[in-house]
Amino acid sequence: MTSNFTFCASRVAVAALALPLFLAPAFGAAISKDELKIGKERVTTAYNADKAACKVLAGNARDICQEEAKGKATVARAELQYSYTEKPKDLTKVGEAKAKTTYEVAKERCDDKAGNDKSVCRKEARAVMVKALVDVRSTGEINTTTAEGKQKKLDADYKVAAEQCEMLAGAAKADCITSAKNRFGKT
Repeated sequence: MTSNFTFCASRVAVAALALPLFLAPAFGAAISKDELKIGKERVTTAYNADKAACKVLAGNARDICQEEAKGKATVARAELQYSYTEKPKDLTKVGEAKAKTTYEVAKERCDDKAGNDKSVCRKEARAVMVKALVDVRSTGEINTTTAEGKQKKLDADYKVAAEQCEMLAGAAKADCITSAKNRFGKT
């Protein structure tokens, strides 16, 4: 099963690397409406092929593979839209798509874990996404304020630290929570 997953992950990675080569000329100049349509068709074809390759897998490996295929297609569509419009708003959407896709795949990988480890894994994945979204939005047209962005990052990190404390008991748990609150400015 691991070799099948490796095959799927390798195939998705190779396809993900090949797509920017297709799009590379597009980032220099806006693409036409016809090129956008052709690009969308190629993305759909690649997505269907990637999804079909996942069928040989079972269980969570299949779920991960499918999420990777879906994410790759989502990012490619966002990149195509930006290539067509060249609007800063669409560039922000590319960054958001990448952050959300990374989160969805990471969250799916957490399903291989159990109990508190799974919960911590999911919170860590979410924290990474929140930080990436803050960074993307602070440099784009959406413009999250610096103070607001920093607070969102701290909140995400605090949630991870607090979840890690949950596996402890008694005084150790109380000390851990107090330490997390102090570290991330929660009173």
